[in-house]
Amino acid sequence: MTEPASRSESNWAVATDRLHVTADHSDVGYNIEGRRVAGPHLGFGKLWKREYWADFGSGVTPDGLIAEWRAHFGEYWPKGGRFHGQLAGINPGDVAPLEVGPGHGPKLATGIVVIYADEESFTFMTPEGHMFAGLITFSAADVEGRTEVRISIMLRCSDPLYELGWPAMKFGEDQFWPGVLRNLATGSGVGPVDVQSSTTCVDRKRLWRNWRNVRHNAGIRSAWHTITSPFTSAKR
Repeated sequence: MTEPASRSESNWAVATDRLHVTADHSDVGYNIEGRRVAGPHLGFGKLWKREYWADFGSGVTPDGLIAEWRAHFGEYWPKGGRFHGQLAGINPGDVAPLEVGPGHGPKLATGIVVIYADEESFTFMTPEGHMFAGLITFSAADVEGRTEVRISIMLRCSDPLYELGWPAMKFGEDQFWPGVLRNLATGSGVGPVDVQSSTTCVDRKRLWRNWRNVRHNAGIRSAWHTITSPFTSAKR
């Protein structure tokens, strides 16, 4: 008996020791080139489970919505973030740089790797240096004839500096991801949706053995890159 498409090996990324960005994204991928992926067990702070979801009604199907989301993922991001994905959309094994920050000022450069994608969901894992060591899954499901869209995140702040900034980052996440769902609903012709959310502390312990993750901190490295890039360009 053949496996369902959603469980096919082709839906999973091939395991790799180091991440690499394509040449056309090298200018924004400097904080993920050569890095390893970092799941929650490699983070520092408390372990959190966070979810955002909305009822998209019966006018769109789960598989149709996921296909649209995968094809145009970055287009649904609110202002202040930029996703440098592949033209072919979200596919297993993709390594995509991203930038976050207010207005036209300096951006924090980091990225994600797509570890799984099928007709019902797709999942990212973060690289070393990202604000969070974690997994984030985007999914859609039929609930009594209506399409429920959900963003599920399992994370730890990556290092002690990020842990200190957790309240501010949590606030930012609570603006960003509901904004993504609202933009997706509008772009899919659904109209305004009411976004629900929940946050649960799964493990209150901090993993002090991982405090050295601060050496990969993408915030520090992005600031240094911004400061030194004019001098590097002049030297070239």
